[in-house]
Amino acid sequence: MKKVAILQSNYIPWKGYFDLIAAVDEFILYDDMQYTRRDWRNRNKIKTPLGLQWLTVPVKVKGKYHQTIKETENDGSDWQESHWKSLVANYRRSAHFEELSSALSPFYLERSYLHLSTLNRTLIDWVCGYLGIATRITTSSDYRLVDGKTERLLDLCLQTGATEYISGPAARGYLDETLFADAGIAVNFFDYGGYPSYPQLWGTFEHGVSILDLLFNCGADSPRYLHYVSP
Repeated sequence: MKKVAILQSNYIPWKGYFDLIAAVDEFILYDDMQYTRRDWRNRNKIKTPLGLQWLTVPVKVKGKYHQTIKETENDGSDWQESHWKSLVANYRRSAHFEELSSALSPFYLERSYLHLSTLNRTLIDWVCGYLGIATRITTSSDYRLVDGKTERLLDLCLQTGATEYISGPAARGYLDETLFADAGIAVNFFDYGGYPSYPQLWGTFEHGVSILDLLFNCGADSPRYLHYVSP
């Protein structure tokens, strides 16, 4: 039995993204997909005393060119120091900021990233390591890619030896489940509901923020607030 999930890489994703990684045996970063503007690929939210704030990585977009996520380049490095200053300003009072900042700051202040995919993968790997998530993470470019929206996902699953495909709920509107059934692969849609709240700074509790919010506030206790990550 092998569970597989396939999802585009995101910038410092929310906790549900990592819960999905932990729920499967192999997680494929689908970075051969077209880069989409104003999406989670290059931005995410943090909490501040003034409400939610976007942290956005500036990228180079080549007009109407069909630009994949893996082809997308970061536009300069000034954003790195700016993002780190925002994290310090808004999370320095959190219970585990000192513990995490020494490990996380080098990713912002001592490294550079040409491609968005490299940045996203680097931070995703770090968070998984901190949470103890041992799921195998690969990229779609590691495999043969066929045409067709559902057909490509199915073929990736077949190449990995998957017996079950765990999909994000947004795919309900386009995924042809009969193709998977004909190939003997079960399809289940991941449920992001039912997450407990955790000690969080700055007013009304918000679930839909970067995983860094959970880590800064809860540290090693963070798995207690996820469904599939073992404490």
